[in-house]
Amino acid sequence: MYKILCNMKASKSLSIEESHMQTIERYSLFSDLLDSNGIVDDNVLDKLRLNVRSLLASNSHDAELLDFCQKVLFHDWMKAFGLHQLILTYIEWQNEKLESLKSELETEAEA
Repeated sequence: MYKILCNMKASKSLSIEESHMQTIERYSLFSDLLDSNGIVDDNVLDKLRLNVRSLLASNSHDAELLDFCQKVLFHDWMKAFGLHQLILTYIEWQNEKLESLKSELETEAEA
């Protein structure tokens, strides 16, 4: 489980589960989300929410996507700052996953 801050004062935070990270990965939710400037603002959050709404319209029975929406994306505390923290945490998660895979492959190669 991961914890992201939702404001600069660090008074609000959200818990992010492994399944939420997997949902982001499965639907490539962060793919082509940011403009060339790389700034996460309210427009980026709105864009992500609209993309997810369209996914839900076409696949409304996906429990993992609905859970991600309820607990993270459409949470009252989720603002641009929180999305930025979520993106950074997702990148960290991907790096950890990649390192774990590399070490598994190295272990298999040695055996």
